[in-house]
Amino acid sequence: MLHPRRDPGDVLDAIGRWAASHGSRLLMRAEDAARWDGDAKVVSDAELGELADAVVSLGGDGTMLGALRLVAKRPVPVLGVNLGNLGFLVEVQPEELPQALDRLERLDFTIEQHSALWIGSGGDEAVAFNDLALVRVPGDGVVEAALTVGGQRMGRYRCDGLVISTSIGSTAYAYSAGGPVVSPMLDAVVVAALAPMSGISRPMVTSAEEPLRLTLLEGSGCPAIEADGTMLRRMEPGEVIDVRLALGAGQVVRLDQDLHQRRNQVKLSLLDLPFLPDELRELAPGGRVDQLPPGAQRSGPLHP
Repeated sequence: MLHPRRDPGDVLDAIGRWAASHGSRLLMRAEDAARWDGDAKVVSDAELGELADAVVSLGGDGTMLGALRLVAKRPVPVLGVNLGNLGFLVEVQPEELPQALDRLERLDFTIEQHSALWIGSGGDEAVAFNDLALVRVPGDGVVEAALTVGGQRMGRYRCDGLVISTSIGSTAYAYSAGGPVVSPMLDAVVVAALAPMSGISRPMVTSAEEPLRLTLLEGSGCPAIEADGTMLRRMEPGEVIDVRLALGAGQVVRLDQDLHQRRNQVKLSLLDLPFLPDELRELAPGGRVDQLPPGAQRSGPLHP
């Protein structure tokens, strides 16, 4: 699965060479296959989800989330190759790919299980591995919604938006709304309001066993519903959305769990800095990071 805009370049060619030399068959969606002249069988999204033994995601966290959603109903290992910036899910760098594919074939890896938010029921379903967001549309009214957790009424919100996140999504949109960082080992759901005006204003953490129900109240605006940053549709006043946590819906390949965690700690600390890494170097005498003020050095190495 390819990033929709970034050029996969030599990385995709390397996968093609590896597959040809190992007797493996590549499956690609039509929009991805059109960007490569190698040998691959073109399949639909549904067919890829049904036939793939594993998925290789080339891009950043957004591409990785799309790959996980694609196989959520039939989870298979998903290997993330980083062609982006501060990715928290992706682990493998392009130059590490051949060795990573060898280990994937030998089953020499561990699986990091990820839960997903299952939204709706029946034919009107969607899945999100990071978060579900109800976001006010500019020019429209604020979001007014009532929340029920495990069948118990918790109260109402009047805000610019609501973010419901998984544990891995707690470092994304919910984090920017003031939500807590939740360990990926914990099966939990975070509910956080964006710019609350009245009603519930503090983030809330619920358990995996408690289904959530959001009811958009009369008089509310018509917010956009987003799953992992992808807009699904607009919501209407009076509409009800049921959300539950589906355990183990995603299988992320981990080759070096300790190294991945250390890199993520550095990346997370960089998010709180008021400058980008290159801008920090401009501030330091001679570009030396060790000469920055102590507060600017707290994140450790600037290149994880």
